[in-house]
Amino acid sequence: MDQGIARYRGYIILCSVLSLIVGGVIGYFTPRPQASTPIVVSTPLPTLTPSPTSTPTPLRVHVSGAVRRPAVYELPPGSIIRDAVEAAGGPASDADLDRINLALELRDQQKVYVPRQGETNPPPAVSGGEPSGEEAAGTLININTATAVELEALPRIGPAMAQRIVEYREANGPFETIEDIQNVPGIGPATFDGLRDLITVQ
Repeated sequence: MDQGIARYRGYIILCSVLSLIVGGVIGYFTPRPQASTPIVVSTPLPTLTPSPTSTPTPLRVHVSGAVRRPAVYELPPGSIIRDAVEAAGGPASDADLDRINLALELRDQQKVYVPRQGETNPPPAVSGGEPSGEEAAGTLININTATAVELEALPRIGPAMAQRIVEYREANGPFETIEDIQNVPGIGPATFDGLRDLITVQ
């Protein structure tokens, strides 16, 4: 009987060992589930598109008279008569620059005429061109209060003529009508025609 009990225990032990071995083999060859990798979705940052910059429209100016290369030139906005003369190669040897206002600002489609020395009744120094909104509704030049510098902004009025207008006004009193400016020596009907719509005595 003792032998039967010992044999029974041996079976139990053998079965336990075999169970452990079989379980270990099964566990070894059974594939393990892989840990899931989190998916990261990156949202691209919005890119700032630079706003297009507008290129200012150049001024088209016809330069003629006593310059080296008379022609039509394109000049940047804000250009003055001096810039137009330089673009045309500079003044000719017989140019009379004292008769024009080189600091006068230009507009598109204007014509600049540089008079020659000794030339009588030359065309206006600046003519044509579309006035800007401010100039179209702007103020006329009061020839009774304007300074010599302000008078030089008028066509065909250079520094010498502007000073002559101021001296005449101081000697004879204010002008009563715009036509009275023709009493200033050197201002005739041709010059006055270019001033008529630009001056006032108010």
